[in-house]
Amino acid sequence: MVERLKPEDRAAGLSTLPDWHLCDGREAIFRSFKFKDFCEAFGFMAHVALLAERMNHHPEWSNVYRTVDVTLATHDVGGLSALDLELARQIDDVASRT
Repeated sequence: MVERLKPEDRAAGLSTLPDWHLCDGREAIFRSFKFKDFCEAFGFMAHVALLAERMNHHPEWSNVYRTVDVTLATHDVGGLSALDLELARQIDDVASRT
C-alpha cells in the first residue's frame, strides 16, 4: 500500500528533483516543461502517458502549444507519496531525451 511521505522524506526527495516545486495550497509538486514546438510537447506527453500507465499513477497536466505543466500528487493518501517522486524522476528523464 502506498503511504503519504513524512515531511523529512518529502524534503529529501525534493532535494533530488531541483526543477520540481511544492504547490501552494496543497501537498503536490509541479514542474513546467517547454519544448521546441507542439509536436515535441505532444510526443513528450505520449511517452509520459505510457510510463504513468505502467505505474498506474497518473499526472494532472495541461498542454498549451509547446508548454506542458505537470502536477503530481497521490490522491489516495491526500498528498505526496514515493510514487510521485519516482514518476517525477522518470518524467525528467524523458524530458532530458526529448
